Amino acid sequence: MIRIVIAEDQQMLLGALGSLLDLEENMQIVGMAKNGEEACTLVKKHNPDICIMDIEMPLKSGLDAAEELKEHPCKVIILTTFARAGYFSRARQAGVSGYLLKDSPSEELANSIRIIMEGKRIFAPELVDMAFGDENPLTEREKQVIQLMADGKNTKEISSQLYITPGTVRNYISVILDKLEVSNRIEAISRFKEKGWFK
Repeated sequence: MIRIVIAEDQQMLLGALGSLLDLEENMQIVGMAKNGEEACTLVKKHNPDICIMDIEMPLKSGLDAAEELKEHPCKVIILTTFARAGYFSRARQAGVSGYLLKDSPSEELANSIRIIMEGKRIFAPELVDMAFGDENPLTEREKQVIQLMADGKNTKEISSQLYITPGTVRNYISVILDKLEVSNRIEAISRFKEKGWFK
């Protein structure tokens, strides 16, 4: 019997996933969580074979939870609507066994669980393409600048925090806008977030 914990903050979807997998003859739902924190607690309590989790959940995201469970024998499958290279990269670093998209056919989930139980990994094909063609173009310093911009810091505050002149900050910002192909700071932050590149 494959023992499963599901973490999903949308109640209706959580119930539907649970019912769907319970119909499979060799699968049993041993816990259902509304966020990443509950998921970690349930995994440590029930020691399931598989934990299926969404990414964007309250209290603790699915990626944070996956990182926390990295050393646990339970295999983590991310099931999300977000096909973002940054998310996928973090999930791979956290050692997840699968990264599937919610718009996949339902029978695909049960099949993926069985394949993952055999020790293989399954990643949605569109993510694999994206991961290899969509690297973050910013340098470490540029990433620091955009992170501070996202935190609401102005040019003067960024310059004092990074010990560089305001002119240098402005240069960095114009390079960031250029690399991200946007015309202002708000668009830059939004594009960077959309790609899942904020750590």
